[in-house]
Amino acid sequence: MPDTHVVVLAAGKGTRMKSAEPKVLHHAGGLALIEHVLRAADSLQPSTVVVVVGHMAERVEDSLRKRLGLRFALQQPQLGTGHALLQAKPHLAGRSGTVVLLSGDVPLLRPATLQALVRTHESRGAAATVLTARVDRPDGYGRILREDGRIASIVEHKDATAAERAIDEINSGIYAFALEPLFDALASIGAANAQGEYYLPDLVRIYRERGLAVETVSLEDPREILGVNSRRELADVTTILNATRNEELMAAGVSIVDPACAWIDPDVVVGPDTVIHQNVYLEGRTRIGAGCEIHACVRIVDSTIDDGVIVQNFCVITESHIAAGARIGPFAHIRPQSDVGEGAHVGNFTELKKTTLGKGSKANHLSYLGDATIGENVNIGAGTITCNYDGTHKHPTVIEDGAFIGSDSQLVAPVRVGKGAYVAAGSSIVEDVPAGALGIARGKQVNKDGWVEKNRKK
Repeated sequence: MPDTHVVVLAAGKGTRMKSAEPKVLHHAGGLALIEHVLRAADSLQPSTVVVVVGHMAERVEDSLRKRLGLRFALQQPQLGTGHALLQAKPHLAGRSGTVVLLSGDVPLLRPATLQALVRTHESRGAAATVLTARVDRPDGYGRILREDGRIASIVEHKDATAAERAIDEINSGIYAFALEPLFDALASIGAANAQGEYYLPDLVRIYRERGLAVETVSLEDPREILGVNSRRELADVTTILNATRNEELMAAGVSIVDPACAWIDPDVVVGPDTVIHQNVYLEGRTRIGAGCEIHACVRIVDSTIDDGVIVQNFCVITESHIAAGARIGPFAHIRPQSDVGEGAHVGNFTELKKTTLGKGSKANHLSYLGDATIGENVNIGAGTITCNYDGTHKHPTVIEDGAFIGSDSQLVAPVRVGKGAYVAAGSSIVEDVPAGALGIARGKQVNKDGWVEKNRKK
C-alpha cells in the first residue's frame, strides 16, 4: 500500500469566534477541535502528519506537544489554502504516496469517511479526489461544477455566478492528493480572485487541463463536514458529538435518563447497567463500572468508579478511586489522590483530599479529611476536621481500623489514632491516641446552679 501523509490546516485566526484562544483549540465534546481531526486521521496510520500553523502558532504547537511525531509548518502571512498546503512541502520532500488534506476546525469527520476517501483515490489512480456533499444551504461554500457527470472545477461562492450559486453540491475542503504532481501544480495557482488568495480548489481545473484524473467522494451525512467559525457553530457540533457519544453508550447497555443533558467525554468508559441521570459530566479518562448509579448534577473527572457505586446528587470527584459498593454524597467533594474503600460511605457536605477511607468506613456528615489514612470500619462523626496544614507544610493523620471519632473533633496533624480507639466529641487532639484508649481534649464543664434566675432579674 502507498504511504499516507496527512496535512492539517490550523493557521486561521477565527475572527468570528471573538476569542483570545486559537479557534482550533476550542473544545467540543470533551476535546479540542483539532484533536478530533487528528484522531480521525490516526485511522489512516499516516507516515507523516504536518500541522500548518499561523495565528498564535506557538500556542497551538504547545497544546499538541503530547502527540509524538507531529511536524509543524508555519504559514505567515495567511494567503489561502493553496499557500497553506505549500508550507508543508519541506516535510514531504522525497516522499511518495497520498496526501490527505484536512481542516483543523471540522470535528465531526468520521474515520470511515477518510478511509473511503483514500481507498477511492488510490484505486482509481487519481491525482486528486475531492470530498463533496449536497446541502440545503450551500451559501459560503465552493460549488462543484461538473461536465458530463465528472468534476470539472470548483468555484468559490464569492466568485460564483447566480446560476453557479444555485448548485447544491459543495466542496468540503477535504482532499486526497497524489504527492508526486502536487507541489509543482501548487506553484502554478494564481490569486486573481475576489479575496486575492491562492485557492486550493484551483488545482482541480489545473489537473483537468493537464489531463490528470480528478475524482469525487460524496458524503451521505453532510454534517460530517460542518466547520466551526462561531460560538453558535461550536455549540451545534458539540450537541451532535454529545448525541453520537450517548447513542454509542446506550447501545452498549448504559441507561441515560436524558441523553440531551448527559455530557460524556470520548475517552470515558461506562459499564453495562449503569444509570446516568440528568446533568452529569463524565470527563477525561474516567472509568465507571457496571451497575452504578450516577445521580443528577454530578461531575467526575479522570477517576475510577468500581462496580455498584452510588453517587448521589451534586457531587464532584476528581482524580480519585471509589471502590465497589461505596456510597458518595449528596454534596460530597472528593479531591485528587483520594481512595474510598469498598462499601465505604462519604456523606453530605464531606470533603476528602489526598485521603484513603478504608473498607466499610463512614464519614457521613460535614467533615473535612485531608492528607489522611483512615483504616477499615472507622466512624467519622459530624463536623470532624483533620487539621493538615500548619501554614507552611501539609502533615498526615492516621486513623487505624475500628476507631471512632466523635462529632466536632479536630485532629491536629501529624497525629495518629490507634486501632479501636475513641475520640470524645468536641475534642482537639494534638497527641497520639493509643489503641483502645479514649482521647478527650476539651475544657471541663462547670454547671452554676440558679444562674438563669439570678441573671434574669438583672
